Amino acid sequence: MNALASVLSADSAEQYRPSDDEPFMNERQLAYFKKKLLDWKDDILRESKGTVVNLKAETENHPDLVDRASSESDRALELRTRDRQRKLISKIEDALRRIEDGSYGYCEDTGEPISLGRLEARPTATLSVEAQERHERRERVHRDD
Repeated sequence: MNALASVLSADSAEQYRPSDDEPFMNERQLAYFKKKLLDWKDDILRESKGTVVNLKAETENHPDLVDRASSESDRALELRTRDRQRKLISKIEDALRRIEDGSYGYCEDTGEPISLGRLEARPTATLSVEAQERHERRERVHRDD
């Protein structure tokens, strides 16, 4: 068992939450975010298995056009949701790689730490709030051209 896994198992029992009064991205914080990301990924994968079962079961032919349209609309929405979740799994895997290489929790633009509050709310974040706001402003300016 690696060091992160042993820290993880010890902390899960006490419901550890990262705080600003400890060293940034110490082993406990890394283990906490790794567990959070892995649990999130597992939840998404479990939901998508349910979707496959539902889509297979929903192959019935609806004689009523309104029922058929409603069913197809529901199916399209479900598939769009799954596509967004597939992209989210990719972001989760990227975050897990950053944990392994030591770059997790640091802004890609500035190299500064991303706030724990932001990482708690969005564990896949790669930019600090300030860098994200700059990025969004640049996007708006270029979109308005």
